[in-house]
Amino acid sequence: MKLHRFTVRHASRSLAEGWNVQPKCESQGRIQRFLSPTPQSARTMEALICRPSLALQLTIATGNPTKVAEIEAMLGPLPINVQRQPDDLDVEETGSTYRENAELKASAAALRTNGWALADDSGLEVDSLHCAPGLFSARYAEGNDAKIQRILSELGASLYRSACFRSTMVLCDPTGTCRAAAEGICWGELLNAPAYPGGGFESLLWVREARCTYGELNPAQLSRLGSRGKAARALAPQLRQLLGLN
Repeated sequence: MKLHRFTVRHASRSLAEGWNVQPKCESQGRIQRFLSPTPQSARTMEALICRPSLALQLTIATGNPTKVAEIEAMLGPLPINVQRQPDDLDVEETGSTYRENAELKASAAALRTNGWALADDSGLEVDSLHCAPGLFSARYAEGNDAKIQRILSELGASLYRSACFRSTMVLCDPTGTCRAAAEGICWGELLNAPAYPGGGFESLLWVREARCTYGELNPAQLSRLGSRGKAARALAPQLRQLLGLN
């Protein structure tokens, strides 16, 4: 690390000036040394060298703790602290695309927390319904049962039931500027009835690769096959680069 190289390069000068060169910790079999003109500065330098650096903070622009944990797991093992958005932050989704809605949420969270923020927006798109409900999936009807009833009624006896969940995920910097975006799609087909009671659209979309509905995917399958999981994995390399984690 840079600090180590600096101290070694200036060790001879430090001795001439009367500074103490003290071994403080050992990492991977190598003694790391640093200059300590005073006990206080020695403790500060020791903290920098011997302890891991503080993780960066990343806000997930949602108030749902389950969704926060899900996205954190999908991003993979990253040295960052993930938190949900402030409880009083409520962003109206007025965008005309998934990306615009995701940017609205991520930008607001970034500006409020003065840090990096990530958000996503998703929807169910049914081919025979001209990609409806799409952007309006959450407002398609009042409650899950009503949503299921409406979409099955609109499909009727149609044999063409291809559909997908589409997710767009964006990353905003502390100024609220979008710096990266990625999309994920999970294709399937709609069943004639939900696979289990009380579910939303996810209880209707049959995912052939997993041989179950979207709502029955386990965490590993959600990360690999789910639309949000695919978007998160596509975004992760850009996130690493932008946050200096490579």
